Amino acid sequence: MAAIMALAATVSPTQALDTTNVAFVQTAGGTTSIPVGHAEFCKSRPDECRAYAHPVEFVSLNEGLWQQLLSINAGVNLAVTPVTDQDLYQVAEFWTYPNGFGDCEDYALAKRRELINAGWPASTLLMAVVKQANGEGHAVLMVRTDRGDLVLDNQVGSVDLWSQTPYKFIKRQSQANAGQWVDMIDTRDVVTATAAIN
Repeated sequence: MAAIMALAATVSPTQALDTTNVAFVQTAGGTTSIPVGHAEFCKSRPDECRAYAHPVEFVSLNEGLWQQLLSINAGVNLAVTPVTDQDLYQVAEFWTYPNGFGDCEDYALAKRRELINAGWPASTLLMAVVKQANGEGHAVLMVRTDRGDLVLDNQVGSVDLWSQTPYKFIKRQSQANAGQWVDMIDTRDVVTATAAIN
């Protein structure tokens, strides 16, 4: 509960609907290019890459949902052994659900699926592409809540606000259509380095 209170201090209840608050990543207008791996994923699973009839903007976070986020993040991180797509599939980029092994986007896809199966609205669970401090690309799951945009990552055990991560946020899935992506506006100076698991 202390973690929720810390998030509450960042976004007060009167600001919960104000997505221009620093707790929320801003996006540019229109759509952008879809990552190649996600485009291929969508070809094989078109039902997972469709427009939403009634997209939910964010989830109202409570203690039970917070614990569910922590549990699913930790559970997937423990269940999957990190392996690159090159080593596993002999290709540079391949997005799929992990079968005991996978890389960053596979972890994120698994967490997204687990949360959807637990009843979370799919439009609040967004695959995101970020850049690490070393310049390499990385994928995480972004969860839109009334406390801000939270990041579920295979490289750290905690669930953090996007602005408290060491990443430069590049683009994410659209909340209106899981098969479209939007550019994120991240003007922060990110200098924190992180040790990559994968």
